[in-house]
Amino acid sequence: MALILNIDTATESATISISEKDKVINFITNTNQKDHASFLQPAIKELLQKANLLINKLNAVAVTAGPGSYTGLRVGMASAKGLCFALNIPLITINTLEAMALSSIQKMEDKPAWYCPMIDAKRMEVFTAVYDYHLSEIVKPCSMIVDGDSFKELLKGNKIYFSGSGAVKLQQMLHNKNAVFIDKIMSPNAMAQLAYENYARKNFADIKYASPLYLKEFYTPSKPDA
Repeated sequence: MALILNIDTATESATISISEKDKVINFITNTNQKDHASFLQPAIKELLQKANLLINKLNAVAVTAGPGSYTGLRVGMASAKGLCFALNIPLITINTLEAMALSSIQKMEDKPAWYCPMIDAKRMEVFTAVYDYHLSEIVKPCSMIVDGDSFKELLKGNKIYFSGSGAVKLQQMLHNKNAVFIDKIMSPNAMAQLAYENYARKNFADIKYASPLYLKEFYTPSKPDA
């Protein structure tokens, strides 16, 4: 038996779940991004109580390592590393975009299609990648400025399902019969599946050196001179 705590605070909606192997036992979601930090620890406690589990029964902790919100990534990573260190259990890091893509794959079950998750990165920028049905990378995770010509070449011969907060801004500009926009946020089932696959392969992160994947540098505007 593998009991895994899954922490996702990378995007607008945070989800904390406990899974046994790749099956979700229970989960809690928070849709207010500003409250992710205060939501996390009480949610973990509540899930353990609902599952009638002691925290020391966990076998691993999985966390979305990015890309995503700077604050959300830091909160999730710090909590996951702290728990793994205290409990002496493995840390599993999951690419946020890969988990989002798998959520869409599980929903659409369209094998010939490609899947493009997008996270809003402010203005006209998004964090994105493109995957096939088997989660092989067609376009590696990157930061991109979107416009009406985005994905023009890829869409010539391929249906692409676009999802996530960043896809909303693209939908207003991109008009192509092969572009399909779906309302799908990350599923706790997708996170659990990826976490268990990594656990089974013993693909663990180094607790000491694990850090969020930001894809671009954090920018803090300078204060005007007095």
